[in-house]
Amino acid sequence: MPVGAGELPESRLAALEAIDPGWCPLGWTVAWQRCFTLARTHVRAGGTLPERAGELVVQGEDLGAWTAAQRQGWDKLSPAQQWLLGSTLGLESAGSAERPAKLTADGKWALNLRAARQFHAREGHLRPGRKHVERLDVDGQQVDIKLGTFLDNTRRRADKLTPERRAELDQLGMRW
Repeated sequence: MPVGAGELPESRLAALEAIDPGWCPLGWTVAWQRCFTLARTHVRAGGTLPERAGELVVQGEDLGAWTAAQRQGWDKLSPAQQWLLGSTLGLESAGSAERPAKLTADGKWALNLRAARQFHAREGHLRPGRKHVERLDVDGQQVDIKLGTFLDNTRRRADKLTPERRAELDQLGMRW
């Protein structure tokens, strides 16, 4: 039977399945499969999985961040992924107490403003590039804030800002 574009012949699928039964050609990203394989190799070698980002980096992959993301996003994983994580790595869903609370609009504003203040204190201005990401330490966790995007969007919606929020950014030399 001929194979269409992007499809693998049955013999190739069988060979890949023999190498790694967890391999999944459909639906799982290569990045997810790579991190899973690195984590599984680490556990099989007697290691334990980290609970926080930055605790274990293997071949450029932050397995702590990946492990935390799997636990936090458990409900978004397929049943097969949940089974693999549970049976081979001993992972399970983060309890509701461990899941970060959803930020309110005020909470998001406060986090973005904190990133803006940190950037301003370090750089002496508030003109990051559009794609600039500012890393904050929030309760011992590293959080990436898309500061450039936030400032561009805020600039576009300046007429909807409260006077207090506008004043907070004016103090940092915001370019309107």
